[in-house]
Amino acid sequence: MALNTTVKCVPPMKATSNGVFQGDNPLDFALPLVIVQICLVLVLTRVLAYILRPLRQPRVIAEIIGGVLLGPSALGRNQKYLHAIFPPRSLPVLDTLANLGLLFFLFLVGLELDPRALRRTGKKALSIALAGISLPFALGVGTSFVLRSTISKGVNQGPFLIFMGVALSITAFPVLARILAELKLLTTNVGRMAMSAAAVNDVAAWILLALAVALSGSGRSPLVSLWVFLCGFGFILLCILIGPPVFRWIARRCPQGEAVNEIYICATLAAVLAAGFVTDTIGIHALFGAFVLGVLVPKEGAFADALVEKVEDLVSGLFLPLYFVSSGLKTDVATIKGAQSWGLLALVILTSCFGKIAGTVVVSLCCRIPFKEAITLGFLMNTKGLVELIVLNIGKDRGVLNDQTFAIMVMMALFTTFITTPVVVAIYKPAQLAKAEYKHRTIERKESNTQLRMLICFQSTRNIPTLMNLMEVSRGTGKKGGLRVYAMHLMELSERSSAILMVHKARNNGLPFWKKGGDSDTNQVVVAFEAFQHLSQVSIRPTTAISPLSSMHEDICTSAEQKRCAIIILPFHKHQRFDGHLETTRADFRNVNRKVLECAPCSVGILVDRGLGGSSHVSASNANYTITTFFIGGHDDREALAYGALMAEHAGVSLNAVRFVVSPKVVDGDSVHVDVNDEEGGPDDEFLDEFKKRVSEDGSIKYEEVAVSNGVELVNVIQSYNRCNLFVVGRMPEGEVVASLVNKKSECPEVGPVGNLLISPEFKTMASVLVVQQYRSQLTGRSLASLKEEYSSEDDSV
Repeated sequence: MALNTTVKCVPPMKATSNGVFQGDNPLDFALPLVIVQICLVLVLTRVLAYILRPLRQPRVIAEIIGGVLLGPSALGRNQKYLHAIFPPRSLPVLDTLANLGLLFFLFLVGLELDPRALRRTGKKALSIALAGISLPFALGVGTSFVLRSTISKGVNQGPFLIFMGVALSITAFPVLARILAELKLLTTNVGRMAMSAAAVNDVAAWILLALAVALSGSGRSPLVSLWVFLCGFGFILLCILIGPPVFRWIARRCPQGEAVNEIYICATLAAVLAAGFVTDTIGIHALFGAFVLGVLVPKEGAFADALVEKVEDLVSGLFLPLYFVSSGLKTDVATIKGAQSWGLLALVILTSCFGKIAGTVVVSLCCRIPFKEAITLGFLMNTKGLVELIVLNIGKDRGVLNDQTFAIMVMMALFTTFITTPVVVAIYKPAQLAKAEYKHRTIERKESNTQLRMLICFQSTRNIPTLMNLMEVSRGTGKKGGLRVYAMHLMELSERSSAILMVHKARNNGLPFWKKGGDSDTNQVVVAFEAFQHLSQVSIRPTTAISPLSSMHEDICTSAEQKRCAIIILPFHKHQRFDGHLETTRADFRNVNRKVLECAPCSVGILVDRGLGGSSHVSASNANYTITTFFIGGHDDREALAYGALMAEHAGVSLNAVRFVVSPKVVDGDSVHVDVNDEEGGPDDEFLDEFKKRVSEDGSIKYEEVAVSNGVELVNVIQSYNRCNLFVVGRMPEGEVVASLVNKKSECPEVGPVGNLLISPEFKTMASVLVVQQYRSQLTGRSLASLKEEYSSEDDSV
């Protein structure tokens, strides 16, 4: 006899409540509950990221741990909390939002992969990538047999083998890029090799995952899996045929420096959703369609930048953390209990690490990569992250991974990523390897026939014309060993994952803004540097600094030491407005300049750009510059005058060298006449004696001595020389003449007393200013104290 039973269905959650005053509990409604969930996730993950920052862990570690803590492994053990904040009825809404955010994030990940760069991948990187996939995949397949005989009995063998192989062979490309950038390894040989290999690994992993998903379908006939795979392959071919021409057409209509039309952004985002719908309909996963579309978008130009800017902050900051919670709610660490489970966890971790590290190290050694670098590559390639979680979650949703296997695999991903940074820091220290002893750390030198090496830094294209004109005049006659310039693009590494786009640019052989040969690029920096190198006798080598502003000075100083530079040229933290006044560009760069001045391994110059030579490069034959340098005394003034003399060797440069001496008259009857410049045999006198010999032989140099009694007279004389193109002055002059100016509190102490005078609004001139500090092994006295002074509150504009 059949029993009649009544099943009570739980009603779906309504979107919004009527409010607590109407008797409604906001947590019983979808919108208020999801707001609480998002806020809780954001607070917890950000706090964990702050706690883990001293360990230099990527943010994904904090997000994985945060998701696990919010789930049944920790806080979720309290059933009241779990049913109040994450009730089963709310999970479809949570999962939908999480997967929508993940859809767009995978589009951004695809946007970071450049197929052209993959085609140019060298044999070494390709070999390392293949070894880093094949051995872990084989070990993953072997481990799957052990798991199926113990804790994963009854699962479908084919999909389980592939899911385990893919899970162990993945390298998280975005997470690896973040780790390399944080450790300042991005543009090293190890960093470039790791990024190239990880890009190949990433593409291979997605192909294998697509195969695993196709095989894990619930269709009764094996032909269903074949149809799924063939339709997926057909979708990719269709995208390759249609996507690139359309995106190139859009990119051509989005010129650099102009706002991108909103219709292009909306159309692209709609296409991402449509691609996700198609691949989900096929039976692969919606993420694949978004990823494929991202790969096909052109990487250069305003269109790609606008897509990242519009999409990324909302997705990675708000929706993506929900995916980690969704994953954490499925992870119950308590299921890992007993000797067998912990033994299996150790086995999975061991096989994952051994497969990646051993495979990478063996092939690296065969490619003649040093052992330390090979070990470093092995640990870097062992990085897991978000992509690993995606694989595991798809496997869990498809019924391929049970709760215990899923928890073991999440713990493995967390452990392998966590150990990457500390191990790499311990075994590989490129900064120590780069330490070099070299002789020519200043422009003032006895051997004048040696090559001059300069590290010129810039933040944006605004400074490029002035910097090229400075390079032109700095080459002198070009006969003394030549001039080699290392042009360093200063790029801030922010918390945004779109910083990976900068990583992408730096990955191509360390050339962030310049390509040798190949396709022509309309980027004005590329054109400018290529044209300048062809027209002049200057060798230009590009490099880049991608790091937080708090440690960017380390990149600059380390690069200068590696390249054996004699001087570093830094941009001033202010730029000139249309009315001639100076306005702060980015106050944080002031800190960078101060730290470089304090720690530099060579001389340093700070360039206040007022448009040297106009808004374009002036060719050697058309150059006609008047340069003025003031000599009061001391190391920095000698360096400034030596630099001025070098510039005067150029046929288009005339130099006015003005030396200030204390007037022999006693002013007001009580001033004491002390002139440090007149000490017999002092370094200043020796330098000036040599300089005067050059003046007699070189008609382009005009030298005069001016006697002044006090600081006021000094200022008046300096103001009379306002008609020139460039001032080259020492940062901290020494002598009685300048004592009153040195002791006066200045707005920008990093440019010194004379520099502050030349950039003040009272000093009417259109000349650029180069403030020079000569290298000393240790700064002392006023030179050091001025860098510790507090900033002026009136630092908005002068």
